[in-house]
Amino acid sequence: MNETKPFLSYAQQVDLLVSRGMCVTDRKLAERQLEILNYYRLSGYWHTMRQVDPSSKASLDTFREGASFELVVALYHFDESLRKAIFAELAPIELAMRALIGHQLGQVDPLVHLDPRLLGAIARQPGKRSADRTIHDEWLRKYDIAVGNSKEDFVAHHQRQYGGKLPIWVAVDVLDWGMLSHLYRMSPFQTRDSVAQKCRLSAPQLESWLKSLNILRNYAAHHARVFNRGFDIKPKLSNDACFDGVRMSMNRAFGQLSLVQYLHRQLGLSEAVELPRVLATYPRNDLVPFERLGASKGWQQSSLWSIPSPSSS
Repeated sequence: MNETKPFLSYAQQVDLLVSRGMCVTDRKLAERQLEILNYYRLSGYWHTMRQVDPSSKASLDTFREGASFELVVALYHFDESLRKAIFAELAPIELAMRALIGHQLGQVDPLVHLDPRLLGAIARQPGKRSADRTIHDEWLRKYDIAVGNSKEDFVAHHQRQYGGKLPIWVAVDVLDWGMLSHLYRMSPFQTRDSVAQKCRLSAPQLESWLKSLNILRNYAAHHARVFNRGFDIKPKLSNDACFDGVRMSMNRAFGQLSLVQYLHRQLGLSEAVELPRVLATYPRNDLVPFERLGASKGWQQSSLWSIPSPSSS
């Protein structure tokens, strides 16, 4: 086993790619892109351009005919635009979920989130870290840290006026997506159902969506490759016909993006045109076709993805 790979200058990195069969038409530009983007970040975009051993199906170091550095950079910039669009489109969904969950839980009790007896049975089950701590105990610890670290004026106001106890409709605004998802999971059945019905989903379906979209959001926020990534969690879908084209590809990016499209339209957050516009800019090529995202042919005509014409808006 070698201790580590040898260091290569940017010029040597280009030489290595060329020696393996990648076309590089502008060496100086390629060196500049490697300097600001990093060889191993870009390697995720040329991975599918590599040749495959026919017997073992393992990827080889050499590239297939037609592989070019220009295509690699084009795919990277497409993915960068997609990540930005995902992050922007998830923001109103997160805010809507905070508002819906906070309002529905507030009808149970203003401080429902602090009392596991008012929440669902899941809140009182043993936590993952210790049998002595419940799921709610673990959530409450994270909540206390979030409140303590918050610099928001509304938190300071409640510290002065109410001893720091935030009512649930205020508390939701200090929760990150993961904490909000777990709070929904711990909520009473009636609350879960009421929120899910707003989305035309069942409670188990919405719970799985929140978990999936949290992962998608984290990828986008941390600059991870999204467009041809496989997703471990497959969210539960309703019988709505709008999902017929993606039911078999929910572990691909297009399936995950379909959740975003659906919630935007179902909750009336926007006309959901940004993601379709970004997807339409995909760099057309034969080596890494658009179908790598998990999209079916004719996806633009789907009710989830069609862009309303100006006359119909």
